[in-house]
Amino acid sequence: MRTLDCDQLLSSTLSDADASELARVLKALADPVRLKLVNVIATSGEACACDFPALVGKTQATVSHHLKQLVQAGILEREQRGKWAWFRVNADHLAEICAVIC
Repeated sequence: MRTLDCDQLLSSTLSDADASELARVLKALADPVRLKLVNVIATSGEACACDFPALVGKTQATVSHHLKQLVQAGILEREQRGKWAWFRVNADHLAEICAVIC
């Protein structure tokens, strides 16, 4: 997705490709569990997947599904450390999203 600022969003037509990409990313964020995961990770700097089931009251399998969606959307970055995956927010990509939706 190319970077768009609020002035561009309000003064020009969003291309079909940009609109599709933005919708895909926003769909990934449009879930209360995913928003909570992003918030926890963003406020912590990084977090281990092992901590999330208790935090969000979901099974490990459900949490893994949500994390996978966020990684595929480019919102989170994943690093394997031994048995567990650690996650951090992709700040640049999240800033682009925020800039587009103002």
